[in-house]
Amino acid sequence: MLEIIQAGEVAPSADQVAGRADVGLRTVFRHFQDMDSLYREMSVAIEAELRTVVEQPFRSADWRERLIELIGRRAVAFERIAPFKRASDVFRHRSKFLAADGVRLVEALRDILVSQLPPQIAADTPRLEALDLLMSFESWSRLRREQGLTPRQAQATLEAAIRRLID
Repeated sequence: MLEIIQAGEVAPSADQVAGRADVGLRTVFRHFQDMDSLYREMSVAIEAELRTVVEQPFRSADWRERLIELIGRRAVAFERIAPFKRASDVFRHRSKFLAADGVRLVEALRDILVSQLPPQIAADTPRLEALDLLMSFESWSRLRREQGLTPRQAQATLEAAIRRLID
């Protein structure tokens, strides 16, 4: 399923998964109870990709520079998980697991952001909400897909916006 999604199919069927694995449909469902089980595997892949990028120690002691560093890290992570995130968004309305997982991802990204902010900035609700929005997957995706920016251009755009917001 992961390979199919990575190749560009946002909503692969169980038949496609079986065909790609060169097994029968029954075999797929012997290993996975239902499609939600396959979605869980996709979620594990997303989480693993994010973890490798976000768990690295920050180089800068200055919180402003750590935010800029965080944008770069998220750029790498968001590029890696983009196909899986889009696929999970397609099925979110059908899967309680994916709906909850989407909320959990947003909360985890926000927690990471808040952990890098000084208390006075974290307590400034409008600024925190703006930072959270700018550093979200949704903002990244819009810059990349709808606005047609390259990863480098999208990152530079976010860095400029964040710098203006935190100065």
